[in-house]
Amino acid sequence: AGLPPAAEAAVLGGNPTQPGLFIVRLRMGDGVMIRPHWHSNDEHVTVISGHPAMGMGDTVEPAKMTTLAPGGYAGMPAKHHHYLQAHGETIVQVSGLGPFDIHYVNPSDDPRQQRSSR
Repeated sequence: AGLPPAAEAAVLGGNPTQPGLFIVRLRMGDGVMIRPHWHSNDEHVTVISGHPAMGMGDTVEPAKMTTLAPGGYAGMPAKHHHYLQAHGETIVQVSGLGPFDIHYVNPSDDPRQQRSSR
């Protein structure tokens, strides 16, 4: 919950809704964007394939995004605002301590709000 509808998630280990370690893989098609958001706990992202671009802050600024290659890693500290865009089909592995949550900086960017308004 909380991810764009075009993102697919598979839980590899643990339970992201419960306390403790979890590991999730996300697959996103070219251009899929996870708008500026934050998490209550640290998030660890490892690129499996594709070239995701990541940025920090409250607004998407393409010029300030860093593109990662397969094998690349990014650590997002708890409560730091960040965003991601897939370039090419992209698979990333996300791990951290649960429970996992996602809070969008702009509530209208939250896919859960968009789904409930349909």
